[in-house]
Amino acid sequence: MREMALVYLDRSGGLQKFVHDCKKYNDSKQSHAVYRFIISVNPSDIAELDATLGNYILHNPIQAAQIFQSVCFVAIKTLSLIEQLQTEAQISILLKPTHLPPLPSYVLSLSAFPFNYTSQRFYMSEGIAIAMGTVTKYTQGARFLCTEETCPFSEGFRYIRVHLPGATESATVRSDFVCSLCSSPLQEDMKFRVLGDKQIVEMIDAKVLNALKGYCNDKSHFRIQTFTVFLR
Repeated sequence: MREMALVYLDRSGGLQKFVHDCKKYNDSKQSHAVYRFIISVNPSDIAELDATLGNYILHNPIQAAQIFQSVCFVAIKTLSLIEQLQTEAQISILLKPTHLPPLPSYVLSLSAFPFNYTSQRFYMSEGIAIAMGTVTKYTQGARFLCTEETCPFSEGFRYIRVHLPGATESATVRSDFVCSLCSSPLQEDMKFRVLGDKQIVEMIDAKVLNALKGYCNDKSHFRIQTFTVFLR
């Protein structure tokens, strides 16, 4: 699948954009804990190129991002795109689908039972935004070092924490991480913390419009409930 991912990036123009994004990082001459790349993917084109990879992106996007992460790391090292990059863990890939298949199973509807939304895959959702919070910061990535000075992992980029979709802030930054080599506590190197913007939006299903218009749906009792969306 790594080979097919590289072929798709080359044919879709994504590889050229990736090289351009790498150039901006390399020109800055500043070492980052995390190098973040957004890759647009067309599920239909990928499925025609390789059905296994296309299905993987649609239903296992986090694992699929790791495939592109590996491909991008090899490309950076082979072409010497970012001199400061040391480890594959420093690359954060966000797959951004251009669309999803127009099938009911890809539509997230919180008014339909059963919910069955246990998988961490892509869904489409439509609703009405009734409230929006202010834009705040969250940790996209952080670098941790072993506190034991004699440990090989007391320097370098061995321990990189990257925010994953659905994770809380504490999953990325905490004070109880320990070194896998010597079991000493890990301490964050604050100089390398990478911040991003997040916004909380309160939404409600679009079907509420029918209720507000006074339409009767032959149900004696019904309830409209909001749901929270995190925009990052």
